[in-house]
Amino acid sequence: MSARILPPGYRPDAEGTNPPDDCPEYRSTALRHPARPLHLLPQRLTEVTGPLFGSDRVRPGDNDMTHWDGGEAAGQRIVVHGHVRDGDGRPVPDTLLEVWQANAGGRYRHAVDRWDCPLDPHFAGIGRVVTDADGHYTFTTIRPGAYPWGNHPNAWRPAHIHFSLFGRAFTQRLVTQMYFPGDPLFFQDPIFNSVPDEAARARMISRYDHEVTTDHWALGFRFDIVLRGREQTPFEEPHDA
Repeated sequence: MSARILPPGYRPDAEGTNPPDDCPEYRSTALRHPARPLHLLPQRLTEVTGPLFGSDRVRPGDNDMTHWDGGEAAGQRIVVHGHVRDGDGRPVPDTLLEVWQANAGGRYRHAVDRWDCPLDPHFAGIGRVVTDADGHYTFTTIRPGAYPWGNHPNAWRPAHIHFSLFGRAFTQRLVTQMYFPGDPLFFQDPIFNSVPDEAARARMISRYDHEVTTDHWALGFRFDIVLRGREQTPFEEPHDA
């Protein structure tokens, strides 16, 4: 694991919250993780002032992933919502969230996805939303399916949705994954289990929300995101490097 260098004024992350750079069970990390110590580069004015990603990047309907190319996507419709908060519990407004996922059969609309499952002509699998003044977001999508991958024998990824959060500049980006409660595939998934702390792993699991569930229309799930502190959501790209 490469050495971490904290910029002045940054608090270290809670032990075991973020996955290590090199996780042997997740085989491709051997090719991805830094092989040399990281060097802290000073941030320049252009990096902390822009480009900005806000509401101008979101078009009408970007927060509804169930309709694309003139039709309605197949699968279980769900509404996902939650709050984005900082390490002190304060809401983080005007933050751009981008989400992407597989369709109901576990297939991504991506050129390298060769899973033997048909693409849904009415599901693009991507969406955008900006948090409101209270740090709240919501979007409508289809519950994704599990899919096989070649990490180990009989490997299946649990159903999940990818989240990307942008701050006030392009360099302020965090990526995580949201899972669903009670998934039977957690035990054998090295990406989920690469987070060392069990309590931190649980913070990647959404919870069913009956108040948001709508009769004869959609199930509701809540997924809150905490950027720093003891209750921090685990991220794929630790921001203390």
